[in-house]
Amino acid sequence: QVRVVESGGGLVQAGGSLKISCVVSGLTFSIRTWDWYRQAPGKQRLWVATVRSGGTTTYGEQVKGRFTVSRDNAKNMGYLEMNTLKPEDTAVYYCNVVKKHTGNDYWGQGTQVTISS
Repeated sequence: QVRVVESGGGLVQAGGSLKISCVVSGLTFSIRTWDWYRQAPGKQRLWVATVRSGGTTTYGEQVKGRFTVSRDNAKNMGYLEMNTLKPEDTAVYYCNVVKKHTGNDYWGQGTQVTISS
C-alpha cells in the first residue's frame, strides 16, 4: 500500500523560510515525479513545483526564485524549501507522487503553512 506523508509545516513571519518534507512508502525507487501543490482557503489547489527522478525541476511563476524542490531517491523523500515567504504563500501544501510505468499518482494529507505579515 502506498502512503504519502507531508511534514514540516508551521507558522512563519513574512520574509522567513521553511522546509517541508514528503516521505513515501510502498514505492521504493518507483517514483517518476514529485509534485508539490498548495491550496489556500476558499481557492482551488494549484501546482507549485516538480522534481523528476533524474533531478530536473520546474516551478510555477509565483514561487520561481524563492522555492527549491528536491528529492532523495534513496530515502524516498521529497522536499520543498521555501524562502522569502509572503502572506500569500499561506496554504495547505500537498505532495503528489507519480509512479513510473503506470502513471498512477498518490496524494498526501497536506501540511499547513501560514505566513504572518
